[in-house]
Amino acid sequence: MTSNAHLLERRRRLLGGAYRLFYTEPVHLVSGSGVWLRDSDGKTYLDAYNNVASVGHCHPLVVEALATQAATLNTHTRYLHEAVLLYAERLLELMPDALGNVMFTCTGSEANDLALRAAKVFTGGTGIIITKHAYHGVTELTAGLSPSLGAGAPPAHDVYFVSAPDPLHDGNADGTLFASNVRAALERMRADGVTPCALLVDTIFSSDGIQPFPRGALRLAADEMRAAGGVFIADEVQAGVGRTGTHMWGFARHGVVPDLVTMGKPLGDGHPIGAVAARPAIFDMFGDKARYFNTFGGNPVSARVGLAVLDVIRDEGLLENAATVGAAMEQAVRFLQSREACIADVRAAGLYLGAEIVDTATGAPDAVRAAAIVNAMRADGVLISNSGPAGNVLKIRPPLCFSLHNVDRLASCLESSIAMSA
Repeated sequence: MTSNAHLLERRRRLLGGAYRLFYTEPVHLVSGSGVWLRDSDGKTYLDAYNNVASVGHCHPLVVEALATQAATLNTHTRYLHEAVLLYAERLLELMPDALGNVMFTCTGSEANDLALRAAKVFTGGTGIIITKHAYHGVTELTAGLSPSLGAGAPPAHDVYFVSAPDPLHDGNADGTLFASNVRAALERMRADGVTPCALLVDTIFSSDGIQPFPRGALRLAADEMRAAGGVFIADEVQAGVGRTGTHMWGFARHGVVPDLVTMGKPLGDGHPIGAVAARPAIFDMFGDKARYFNTFGGNPVSARVGLAVLDVIRDEGLLENAATVGAAMEQAVRFLQSREACIADVRAAGLYLGAEIVDTATGAPDAVRAAAIVNAMRADGVLISNSGPAGNVLKIRPPLCFSLHNVDRLASCLESSIAMSA
């Protein structure tokens, strides 16, 4: 079998320098099932990170749906096919009534790009508000709205930044500060002669350090943007598809109905699917003024896979599982917090959890120790990552089929890894 060192050399030579790998010692994975992954040496890993395989790696019903449709027909949306309509109906049934149309893409990046194109046509504006450490994609436009990518992705034209809600550090528990920050950004737009277009927000603020609270923040901020003539776009790639346990979509936790909703990888359990749901008036105007076509967006195979994922979430009770197991996961990490001074805060919603790691002497963000914990857990067979502006927030986001037994393994590994990192 090819050695990992040889694979690394080939990867650098063939793929270039822009790609990144997880962990100090990269993992060479060869198979997966449910919440488990296996590497080339036969070692198993508990996956506590991937929302890509949302209902579990290689779920048999999803694989069957993909294989059956791929063996029958795969084309695009310029031919009639019932599967894409069935999938559109199922997605829209899960949305607020005001969102009556859906368009399909292959990725969340494309979904955000399409939503912003439609928003610009609908509002006539160009000014976009995002959070200071957001991630919204890798197209030229969305990379410019993704400051978490670093200096190599300069800000897009007419983009305005606001701080994400952060009750631990800003002391604001009711969301009013976030709305005030959006209002101030709109005032800067007006002073610059820029017409507002959209507030674009990842509804769990994942790249900003995982900030699921305060729950009213998005509703108040959306009201500010709409009052200025813009629209609110909820980016649900991170928080959506049952991730938060209490609701199918992150925006629903905040009691707000978006104008557009963007979705991505969790829709396909590893198969590339993206989508944009919208108020019909937005897509009607966009359709009158622009053409849209995506060769693979909404193809029959993707539609059947998407339907299978929704079936699994419903039939296996994965929304309820995310709530129940997520609560146990939060409780376990909070128990560790009571014993480990390096955990300054635990923030969670369903099966999405962030644990903020700080220097025990100064209280300052400790990205070095956070990275050491992540790598120690990888060595012990549990995969997580890190997030946040300072890179010091442990990011725990397992597949929706995570179990209480898996929580015990995660907590044990986290405890020992914290000890090793001291």
